[in-house]
Amino acid sequence: MSTVTAAICRITVTSPLSVLRLCFAEARPCVLVIFLLRFLTGAAMAGGRADLVAAAFVWEAAVFFVYLYNGVTDVREDRLNGSARPIAGGLLPQRTAAWIAVSAAVAAMVGGLLLGGPMAAAVPIMILLGLAYSGPPCYLKRRSGGAMATVTVAGLLTYYMGEAGAVPTPRLLVIALVMSLWMGLVGATTKDLPDAAGDAAAGRHTIAVTRGDRRVRWLASVSAASLGAAFLAAAVLVAPELVWPAVIMLAGAAAVAVLALSDLSQGDRSRRRRPYRAFMITQYGVHLMAIFVSVV
Repeated sequence: MSTVTAAICRITVTSPLSVLRLCFAEARPCVLVIFLLRFLTGAAMAGGRADLVAAAFVWEAAVFFVYLYNGVTDVREDRLNGSARPIAGGLLPQRTAAWIAVSAAVAAMVGGLLLGGPMAAAVPIMILLGLAYSGPPCYLKRRSGGAMATVTVAGLLTYYMGEAGAVPTPRLLVIALVMSLWMGLVGATTKDLPDAAGDAAAGRHTIAVTRGDRRVRWLASVSAASLGAAFLAAAVLVAPELVWPAVIMLAGAAAVAVLALSDLSQGDRSRRRRPYRAFMITQYGVHLMAIFVSVV
């Protein structure tokens, strides 16, 4: 470790605010925000909820635990894949991040109990999903099927909690199911494209490792196109107010397919992440539009 890096580590260890900032960076702000948008989409489609701020904070604490714990357990893969995340880069001590993750889980559990109702049961389920995904004995992250199932369930649970555990409306059922499958089938596959070599060295058995790069690209492309078309059809037939979010989804699906199947995502790690970036941008656009059409 260089002198400069060591100095940064000493500074961050002694500065709680800096440590917390690095923990948020490790937990991936773009992922934390999209989970918040899923939660708010559920709330908006239910007509709002009186405890929205408190409930969103509690749910985000649970999500923060899940992704920070994932960072704690992903150090070997991250380093092999050349990731710039704080723990892999030596800026955030692994043990410190683990303690903060545990603290977030405890805070979420207590908050869920105080809010009561479905939240009291859903928060522990979310935390257990995070534990099963990243750690022993399940290590669901090591296989694409496990990763797909985990993120799909986490997505569905987030929409349901946003709606405060009420009976889902048809429009929420449509967007929750389609966008959760978007996470599981498109997000979980495009995420693996730039990391296959490091994942293989770390003992993972994702589709990118076992079936190869080409198979993943076709799976992501076909899944994206199918979900985009299905969303638009369901919106027209069941929930017309979701037509514009569905149009955004279809455009994003086309972008994912074009990027995945062309030379635009071949080459270095940054280029190979382009399909995943298109997947993520599409999520943002769909949810922001869905919230807009629900509140206007």
